[in-house]
Amino acid sequence: MSHRPLPGRRSVLRGSLVASAALALPTALGSAPAFALSGRPRADWGVQAGDVTSDSGLVWVRSDRPARMIVETSATESFRNPRRWHGPLLGADSDFTGTTRLHGLPAGEQIHYRVLLADPDDPRRTGEPVAGTFRTAPAKRRHGVRFVWSGDLAGQGWGINESIGGYRIFDAMAKTDPDFFLCSGDNIYADGPISATAALPGGGVYRNVTTEEKSHAAITLDDYRGNFRYNLLDAALRRFNAQVPNIIQWDDHEVRNNWYPGEVIGAGTPYPAGTRLDDLALRSRRAFSEYFPVSTISGRPDGRIYRVVSHGPLLDVFVLDMRTYRNANSPDDQTTDPVGILGREQLEWLKRELARSRAVWKVIANDMPLGLVVPDPVEGKPNFEAVSQGDPGAPLGRELQIAELLRFIKHRRITGTVWLTADVHHTSAQHYDPSRAAFKDFEPFWEFVSGPLNAGAFPASALDGTFGPDRVFVKAPTASNVSPAEGYQFFGEADIDGDSGELTVRLREYDGTVLFTRTLQPGRVGQ
Repeated sequence: MSHRPLPGRRSVLRGSLVASAALALPTALGSAPAFALSGRPRADWGVQAGDVTSDSGLVWVRSDRPARMIVETSATESFRNPRRWHGPLLGADSDFTGTTRLHGLPAGEQIHYRVLLADPDDPRRTGEPVAGTFRTAPAKRRHGVRFVWSGDLAGQGWGINESIGGYRIFDAMAKTDPDFFLCSGDNIYADGPISATAALPGGGVYRNVTTEEKSHAAITLDDYRGNFRYNLLDAALRRFNAQVPNIIQWDDHEVRNNWYPGEVIGAGTPYPAGTRLDDLALRSRRAFSEYFPVSTISGRPDGRIYRVVSHGPLLDVFVLDMRTYRNANSPDDQTTDPVGILGREQLEWLKRELARSRAVWKVIANDMPLGLVVPDPVEGKPNFEAVSQGDPGAPLGRELQIAELLRFIKHRRITGTVWLTADVHHTSAQHYDPSRAAFKDFEPFWEFVSGPLNAGAFPASALDGTFGPDRVFVKAPTASNVSPAEGYQFFGEADIDGDSGELTVRLREYDGTVLFTRTLQPGRVGQ
């Protein structure tokens, strides 16, 4: 395919980038920070970039103490004549994290950046710079786009196991040289404690890196911050963050399994009886906004997560939030459902933005699958967590909202829509077709599922026939909660050719092995 060259990128990764990403994390692991004796701020948690477009991007860092964030950018790793950006003052109110927005960047170029942390009382005293790099989106169609996606990190008690390479899947994703990484939610498992050891089938032992915040379910703001911070203990993830920008969405485990607005927890849980999930969600969203560079909520913990990230003429990514605005989990068999899984405001936004988009491909990042049945039984009730409830007939419940959207896409002749998701802890490809469906007023389309990144793997979910899915590929274990040491960890790759406009989707295992490939043609309503 036609893809942009990588000027100086590999040498950066061999040099200062690798050095900065490999810094020890003494505070988290309990040893004394040697460099801190100098009194200069440290950025031991690495750097990351997010929501990169053709002319802008966000850069994130965390300091070990109060500091002024400074970002320098350059076209080369030598940083000759750098452009300087003065960022926020990092303090305890943001857990010493901060994000700086870069703008006016050249399109389709490799951007080298480094973050310096300056003493607030003496700007001349700066800590060791931490380097990163990313490519801006192309301005011209002939330059292709490649990205990877997955979700579900440190779930079911399976955390950072250094004996198997930690979060080794991030090294495999980096080798595909993506323009960005789309994380489809469950960046943390706030409700999932991590112990030092866990038993494996056959008598083996899975050994986790542990922290105090991950020893219990998250309740306080500091607990949630500690959950996001835990993942950054992993060297492979820090290397990846410094090399590949992110597009981040969230799902349930950022707060609690299967949560929905208005939910109140009863007795017999790790939480105090009467805990309002909305309160936990506010704490989690604040920590989420502190630990990820997200354009709609950077510095605004009350801001929305759903957004469009434009990546040049070939691609727009529609990042959904199927968690914050949904109705309560239920048997989901009602014949009217004005709220659904998106909420009316988000649905109308999505329809409007899809109709407005002129990108060749419109990736809809749905943090929950459409036609896969995800149960949430409560006190004997057959409640459901995602869109479908297993009834193969006419749309019911949350399916009504998806049917409205699919009908809109068909009648407005919106081309190039593809759905990407994670959540169910296996990988699969579903083709939806009205000829097989109870609801027929839509054009065929594909939904691709990947994940987990590092969590328990589970058997394949049942399909709901309302929208006529045909599962043309699946890889999943037959047992539940299979550990990352046993495999079944997955990511997906989407590769858009700049010449033909074709989109090739590859479903891959944790080591990069390709399991399934499908090439889609541009310019079609449905596929």
